[in-house]
Amino acid sequence: MLDEFRAAGALLEGHFILTSGLHSPRYLQCARVMMNAARAERLCRALAGKLGQAVKSAIDVVVSPALGGVIVGHEMGRQLGVPAIFVERVGGKFTLRRGFTVEKGARCLMVEDIVTTGVSSRECIDTVSRLGASVVAAACLINRSGGKADLGVPLVALADIEVATFAADALPAWLAAIPAEKPGSRGID
Repeated sequence: MLDEFRAAGALLEGHFILTSGLHSPRYLQCARVMMNAARAERLCRALAGKLGQAVKSAIDVVVSPALGGVIVGHEMGRQLGVPAIFVERVGGKFTLRRGFTVEKGARCLMVEDIVTTGVSSRECIDTVSRLGASVVAAACLINRSGGKADLGVPLVALADIEVATFAADALPAWLAAIPAEKPGSRGID
């Protein structure tokens, strides 16, 4: 998996502030990986292949959090032959927009690009659950939580990668000496 990120110029080194607020010396820029349609198809086909048949046959719709999960979710929907929708933030909270709906009782697969803390994934799951759908499982290209992210549903990842993360008030001196960048979809506040 890291070879795919390297080939896409998507494994960045420096000082990065993640969407979670944690700091890291490495950033995985999934958008650069997914911009190549053949690579996106190949990776999502492999991820879909890791889902058990019971999960695949139980899915009515794929739902993803914007912005990072949109392309991965779309391709996973295509691979699984089900619609793909996404939630996006309005006033700081995830909601369905653009005419997207989920039917009460719909069985969803929540798909994300990268899971670090699981906050965005859980918010996405909570959003569709409040609307009466149920999330039967979650999937992501990379789980960088070190097994710590509890989404409340089984999580299937194409790769599990441990990358050091630090709270803002606990930065090692070597990382604090590097100017921080926030390359994700939410800018620095």
